Amino acid sequence: MLKVTDASPPPAVPHAWYKHLYFQVLVAIVAGVLVGHFAPATGEALKPLGDAFIKLVKMIIAPVIFLTIVTGIAGMRDLASVGRVAGKAFAYFLFFSTLALFVGLIVANVIRPGAGLNIDPATLDASKVSEFAAKAHETTLTGFLLGVIPETFLSALTEGNILQTLFVSVIFGIGLALIGERGERLTTALEDLSIAVFKVVSILMKAAPVGAFGAMAFTIGKYGVGTLANLAMLVGTFYLTSLLFVLVVLGVVARLCGFSILRLIAYLKAELLLVLGTSSSESALPALIQKMERAGCPKSVVGLVVPTGYSFNLDGTNIYMTLASLFIAQACNVHLTLGQQLLLLSVAMLSSKGAAGVTGAGFITLAATLSIVPSVPVAGMALILGVDRFMSECRSLTNFIGNAVATVVVSRWEGALDEAALDAAMHGRAVESEPAPATTLH
Repeated sequence: MLKVTDASPPPAVPHAWYKHLYFQVLVAIVAGVLVGHFAPATGEALKPLGDAFIKLVKMIIAPVIFLTIVTGIAGMRDLASVGRVAGKAFAYFLFFSTLALFVGLIVANVIRPGAGLNIDPATLDASKVSEFAAKAHETTLTGFLLGVIPETFLSALTEGNILQTLFVSVIFGIGLALIGERGERLTTALEDLSIAVFKVVSILMKAAPVGAFGAMAFTIGKYGVGTLANLAMLVGTFYLTSLLFVLVVLGVVARLCGFSILRLIAYLKAELLLVLGTSSSESALPALIQKMERAGCPKSVVGLVVPTGYSFNLDGTNIYMTLASLFIAQACNVHLTLGQQLLLLSVAMLSSKGAAGVTGAGFITLAATLSIVPSVPVAGMALILGVDRFMSECRSLTNFIGNAVATVVVSRWEGALDEAALDAAMHGRAVESEPAPATTLH
């Protein structure tokens, strides 16, 4: 159980402001932008720094998910709680993912960011998007469902597939819970191991400023800030829509659950800056799990909601899907009826599943959507290829915040949210640094 300290300041001397991770990452992002802008070749050459950091984080994601889920489920007295939590989580994901698609659809029809460009699809270079289209064709519903099942038990922990890790972790956790007292020693050992793994996470996070610097320098160096000016209407509309979704839609949800969305954002500021710098929400997944536990969400809920949300609760990606699709249609003077737009929305809902927080996943799922709806030319994706990297950052940020909100909401639905710990986290009061042990759901 998390222990919240008294409101009075702790006797220990607080860290200097320049030692905080969020400040270091912010400085790294600014430095990356400057290097990428004034020395583009050097910026592009720094790409391995960002790639290396993301690989470091991916290395630890599977153990974090496995240990969090297994110890959480094994600590439950009633295994029916697992199905109940999963059911509530998926109901939440389905509702808000669909709402995000409708928000993108409405904004695209009201603002019409692509109107007036009068692009002839025949003049577009389709070869630029052929790679993404090929990957999209490889993704089918049957293939996706079969892909959830790993080749072996251990491969689920080594191949970096979040859904496979989730699948194996849930099964193993249930198995461990069913053997009762005989599994208690193993559960205790896994809880001790999870403390060590989260300590490794804290060590890896010290490299976050370096990774953010390299990733941002590469992005600006390769694509240039000037690229944004060419499609400023689309980029601006997407960022504004995502901001309104977070502050208004998720803000209302947060208020109904008794916390402020702005305080949640402030609580996760270091992780959000890391997502901004690397354009990947996966880079902050282990830290999100740890912080949501500190904020009073039980380990069993965090372990199920956060990893699952990375594939099924993609609010930012869904806004992007409909907004980008209709932008391409408007730019190419393709008129879509309401029925065709709803078909587009339905296809986007299916094709977006499984697009975890990896850079470029949103572009691939967009290709998958357009390939099924022939009215909109897939070649039109070449129009937004240059700015997709900049929109990827906003997608990842929106997805990340959405999953944090979902975790608190499901925890409250379960009646398992530690209100005192949540209040302490939202107001910046100290909580114990280590992740909490498994919390029994009632």
